[in-house]
Amino acid sequence: MKKLVQFRNIVKNFDGQLVLKGINLDIYENEFVTLLGPSGCGKTTLLRILGGFLEPDEGNVVFDGEDITKLPPYKRDLNTVFQRYALFPHMNVYDNVAFGLNIKKEPKDLVEQKVNRMLKLVGLEDFSKRGINEMSGGQQQRVAIARALVNEPKVLLLDEPLSALDAKLRKEMQRELKRIQREVGITFIFVTHDQEEALTMSDKVVVMKEGEIQQVGSPTDIYNEPVNRYVANFIGDSNIVDGIMIDDYKVSFEDKTFDCVDSGFGKDTPVDVVIRPEDLDIVGPRAGKLRGIVKSVLFKGVHYETVVETSAGTAITVDMIVTEDKPVKNEAAGEMMDANDFYLDILDIDELSDAFIINRADAQAWNPENDERISISSVSYEIKKEKGTYPVTFSTAAGTSVTVDMIVDEVNKVVDEDYGEEIYAVNFFKKPDELAESIALSTDLKIWANAYADDLEDNSPVRITDVVYDFDPVNIVPGTYKVTFKTQGYEYKIDTTDKFEVGAQVGLKFMPEDLHIMKKGIVE
Repeated sequence: MKKLVQFRNIVKNFDGQLVLKGINLDIYENEFVTLLGPSGCGKTTLLRILGGFLEPDEGNVVFDGEDITKLPPYKRDLNTVFQRYALFPHMNVYDNVAFGLNIKKEPKDLVEQKVNRMLKLVGLEDFSKRGINEMSGGQQQRVAIARALVNEPKVLLLDEPLSALDAKLRKEMQRELKRIQREVGITFIFVTHDQEEALTMSDKVVVMKEGEIQQVGSPTDIYNEPVNRYVANFIGDSNIVDGIMIDDYKVSFEDKTFDCVDSGFGKDTPVDVVIRPEDLDIVGPRAGKLRGIVKSVLFKGVHYETVVETSAGTAITVDMIVTEDKPVKNEAAGEMMDANDFYLDILDIDELSDAFIINRADAQAWNPENDERISISSVSYEIKKEKGTYPVTFSTAAGTSVTVDMIVDEVNKVVDEDYGEEIYAVNFFKKPDELAESIALSTDLKIWANAYADDLEDNSPVRITDVVYDFDPVNIVPGTYKVTFKTQGYEYKIDTTDKFEVGAQVGLKFMPEDLHIMKKGIVE
């Protein structure tokens, strides 16, 4: 096929922000090409540069063999259908479609022939005299397409033209647009953030992120063979797990080795393994390649979205001791002060500092009249590198002080050799007001418990994904409460027409061709 549009190293800045970062892309005759990506990825900017409404800061646009970078929009052999259609409300349907031809002063009989042909193509031949404001959103969109096509451009640009339509009408118009493109036989370049639209309508999909192209390919290639996590997650649902490419056609994940159809990654190479939800089958526990427990079932109309957990992750549970709020008041100095008892791992003693202790005790002083914070000027304590309870006193320059207990205990950790992780946390003390006033409680609980996890192999940090508790932070009363911190286990989302009960033990089955292997960590 002939190259019709060529973007060559297109760069565009807006107020110092790099919106397009050297785009190179070829578009061929008679293709339906979709620029796909989230808001702000640069897809509309690229379309507007092709349309001549913006000029790139660097690079060239070649159209049908000619450099059109500096050419104004009206001299380019293409037309645009905008998101808001930009129809003339004072004209009827016929006159809107005929507008461009009349501007060119084409003969009246030829205008009539072309307009009637276009109205028939978009299914509006009986609406030619209808006012624009009397048309539905879908009908207005068809008028906009007819007006653009009647000028017989080589390329039609469509900037999210379906975004204002309801879900049912969008699906109808997706089919209509593809039909129209095939009938007129010209190149369509379509901008959308809707993955389903891109997969349904396109010959070629261009996936973009932050001004760069991530992958170009057919809908099938993009969906079945994503090049990185970003594409895999953006195009449909994906189960993505860490794996090791043992050798060509052999991949390991969850400490098991499976056959796959990929090669060329090298031996013992870390990879990401993608398994689409529809490619997994739920079978009996002994019949599956993986075993797990059904964690949730969600009915989606034509199938059940079922989540199966095959590994629970690494978890540690600590005590949160909630005590009454009894701040110290220094009326003479006009100050109040408060602090919590706190736990330390015995290994923390080597790294103690005043700032660390103030933070762990959540020590603070303030003026009760205006709530302004007052600096803590000294932290006094004596401590040994052994288990025990040690007093620590916090003081302000005006002499306000409070003494709490610093409780040193053995390192509190859970090691999961099978899963290759260790997780740490300490018991901690809190006041009811601190819990009630937290705006990000899960994050605060991790901070208060000094919770963190490491990979046993290389000591790299492992993300704690779940914080589990069963108290109401707004209405909590003094007492001891359990808080559990947990790293991410292995969970798989499966689309199935069969319903399974939550808690059921099941197996997961898949074929070698269902495993899609990607280089690791290109784009998260």
